Amino acid sequence: MKTNRRKFIQTSITSSVGISLVPRYVLGKGWVPPSDQILIGIIGCGMQGRGLQNALCNYPQVRLVSASDVNLNKLNLLAENTIKKYSEVQPTWGVKKIDTFQNYSEQLNQKELDAMVISTPDHWHAKQSLETMELGLDIFCEKPISHTINEGQQIVESAKINKIVFQTGSMQRSWNHFRNVSELIRNGYLGEIKKIVVHVGDPSRPCDLPPEPLPENLDWDGWLGPAPLRPYNSILSPPVDERVFPRWRWFDEFGGGIVADWGAHMFDIVQWALGTDHTGPIKIIPPKNPNAKRGLRLYYSSGIEMIHDNRKLDTDQHGIEFFGSEGKMTVARGYIKTEPENIANAKIKDSEIKLYKSDDHLLNWIESIRSRKKVITNAEIGHRTATICQLVNIGYKLGRDLDWDPERERFKGNAMANKLRRKKYRKPHKI
Repeated sequence: MKTNRRKFIQTSITSSVGISLVPRYVLGKGWVPPSDQILIGIIGCGMQGRGLQNALCNYPQVRLVSASDVNLNKLNLLAENTIKKYSEVQPTWGVKKIDTFQNYSEQLNQKELDAMVISTPDHWHAKQSLETMELGLDIFCEKPISHTINEGQQIVESAKINKIVFQTGSMQRSWNHFRNVSELIRNGYLGEIKKIVVHVGDPSRPCDLPPEPLPENLDWDGWLGPAPLRPYNSILSPPVDERVFPRWRWFDEFGGGIVADWGAHMFDIVQWALGTDHTGPIKIIPPKNPNAKRGLRLYYSSGIEMIHDNRKLDTDQHGIEFFGSEGKMTVARGYIKTEPENIANAKIKDSEIKLYKSDDHLLNWIESIRSRKKVITNAEIGHRTATICQLVNIGYKLGRDLDWDPERERFKGNAMANKLRRKKYRKPHKI
């Protein structure tokens, strides 16, 4: 059924040219008939989910038709925002409601869905992605796409088997700024890269938050899902009126620390700049101090050293420093500084390496759903970047030197480290 609808969406616009009873220009700029629209649902209605919802409503090619969240207040707010947004940008559609579910499994029973956006905490990404892909739905999943290395492997495999258009939410690849930086490095403007320092926050740690009263509108067991059972705390799932990004990402049980939260952006640009999207580092050396939260080193097979630090740059942002034989480059969001200065303004020649160009991360995914062409940050790319974040966390956790085989995706000669490629799932949420 999904395959037939997918083919219909791909061909319906071109096949209908010349036979429409009413010319499309009469119906307004950007008008797309319902039969051509990609029908999308969202799992996870927190701050990030609502941001994605707001953006999706701007594209006439898609229609947001459903949402799910274990927190009814967040679910209802996203639904209200959707109706209000459509009344502003697509008033002729007459959208009065979208379908809402507290349990995403019920949402997956919607037969009309073509694609799903997943913006839940990291510990849910793999299970929800795998179940969604089994139904043939294309996916936009927030970064990092997995909580463990093994989960990432399963996501990559499922996306291939089910022929899914899978976009990782590492949207910096769709910013001209970071593409330009990566092209400068790929084309040797810094010479041979010797060292990279990635400035992001701390690794993850076990959750030790005290219990708090459980809000009435939250299904806490549903929020925990595959994670270990523990009492509610508002740090993990804050009330909707606080309008803050929750800090579940700090803790082992639910995320990968700021190493994974911001690392999924910055390590991703390193991978792009080095051309290592299908591989990764081969050695992890943690600092000697077992309590250290910075200073871990990773090495690529080329000999390039990559150091994790959490010092913010001059711009008071997370970012990256590239050290090459011909100069240095510091990059953060909206910021680039090079030594010598002229490197930053160099123009990439037509004869030089040009990287995948996307100016809009969500639109890149939407257009690829129709065309079936490769997206800018597919499952493999998302998995390899998430793996680096997970290697960093494992290195800090074990406090010992580790050898990593990026081809087999296993540690060499270390059973304890290999065990940490997986995790235990609380019943009945096993993947």
